[in-house]
Amino acid sequence: MAITTADIKNGLTIELNDQLFQIVSFQHVKPGKGPAFVRTKLKNLKNGRTIENTFSSGVRIDVVRVERRPYQYLYQDEAGYNFMNNETFEQISIGAELIDNADLMKEGQIVEINIHADTETPLTVELPAFVELAVTATIVGEKGNTASSNALKPATLETGAEVMVPLFINEGDILKIDTRDRCYSERVKK
Repeated sequence: MAITTADIKNGLTIELNDQLFQIVSFQHVKPGKGPAFVRTKLKNLKNGRTIENTFSSGVRIDVVRVERRPYQYLYQDEAGYNFMNNETFEQISIGAELIDNADLMKEGQIVEINIHADTETPLTVELPAFVELAVTATIVGEKGNTASSNALKPATLETGAEVMVPLFINEGDILKIDTRDRCYSERVKK
């Protein structure tokens, strides 16, 4: 299916130079002189790299049909990360290069897998915006530092991921972590 630059939106998957890209951001530009154009940031779905590309206004762009399907993360082995579709019980293995922040995934967690609808090929794995994980190791905060302090310390989570947390966080605390930027969000009440 082809669209024009007027139909561009964030999250759209397009084919460009025989590769698949997801539109991260775009901006319509109408300079005082010359024709209008669209400046885009595109994420390569094969290697995860982000590039910038400019499209002339009105140019046709090939859109790829992508389906988002929920899968449950099972385990990791030498083949990659293994997921199961909870409706069909079909299992697939996906390499780490298709998963952003894979070390924040916990066994049993539900994720969204974007699948190329025509070829049934997995393209990317998207974690939920926030995950709740227990702290397994961290250094003890210094006495006198309070919750309002901006000082941070490293903490290791139950999945093995390391994130920066406020000084008042202790081992055993359950934290809400933002998977988009790996930032501490809040401590979860038990």
